[in-house]
Amino acid sequence: MPVYLEHVQLPSSQDQTDLDKIYADAPDWLLAPYADADALLQDNLPHGRMVGARFNARLLGAAILLREADRWQVSHLCVREVTRMRGVARRLLSELQRDAASQGASLSMALPRNRPELEDLAGHLGVAWHYLD
Repeated sequence: MPVYLEHVQLPSSQDQTDLDKIYADAPDWLLAPYADADALLQDNLPHGRMVGARFNARLLGAAILLREADRWQVSHLCVREVTRMRGVARRLLSELQRDAASQGASLSMALPRNRPELEDLAGHLGVAWHYLD
C-alpha cells in the first residue's frame, strides 16, 4: 500500500471530511487533553500542525506534529478504523523519521500512559518516545 506523508496545510473539503472520519474513530484516551475530535482539529489545523497519511487521494491516518529546528514531536496518531492493521501508522512514522532526518532533526512520539501497543510501535521503528503529561 503506497502511503505518502503529507503536511496538511490547507485541507480541501475532502481532506476535512477524511480528518473528521479519522478522529471520529479515535478512542477517548487518544484525544486527551482535547475535549473531542473537533477541538483537536480546530486547535491544530489552523497552525499547520497536522500531518496525514495519504493513499489514492484520501487521508487514511493523521497526527499532530510539533516541529522545532532540531527536534520534531508527533502525537495523537490515529488511523481510520477500516484501515487499521495495514501498516498505515508504521508508514507515516517511517516517513516522518526520514523527513525529520533530512531536515537535521530527531523524531520522538508523545504517548498516552498505559498504551503498550503504541510503545511497541515506536520501539519497533526506533522512534524515541515519552509520555504525554
